[in-house]
Amino acid sequence: MNNVEHDYIIEEQVGYLLRRVYYHHLSIFQQSLDETRLTSVQFAVLYAVNKLKECSQKELVEDTGIDQATIRGIIQRLKDKQLISQDPDQHDKRKVLIHMTAQGKEELDLAIPIAETITDLTLNTLNPAEKIALKFLLQKIIGHQA
Repeated sequence: MNNVEHDYIIEEQVGYLLRRVYYHHLSIFQQSLDETRLTSVQFAVLYAVNKLKECSQKELVEDTGIDQATIRGIIQRLKDKQLISQDPDQHDKRKVLIHMTAQGKEELDLAIPIAETITDLTLNTLNPAEKIALKFLLQKIIGHQA
């Protein structure tokens, strides 16, 4: 293998920076949500179930961006915690619908005010204009209109 120098610096690459910011955000999320029983992805799924009212696993994948294999485990853990339930669709017995339980609603109601502060904590080194610009650019990258 030859010893050719490259101008490539991993610390300047988008993927590297996004991953570091994501782990920074997850650390803040977990520290902030310690009083709940939720991880960040469990919170996202529970929030989506509440928003959608009743939904299929496929709809959760589409709404959260979490892959099919991962979402199955998250659904099972939320069921084990009795935060969601699954019931056969009345119109299509092959389809299973996911619903929020009363306990799930209580847990979400406890977590949302905490979650509202997590973005602020993650972005606390940015000024207001930078925060707006960053959110706009991230939404643009994933194809959502701001």
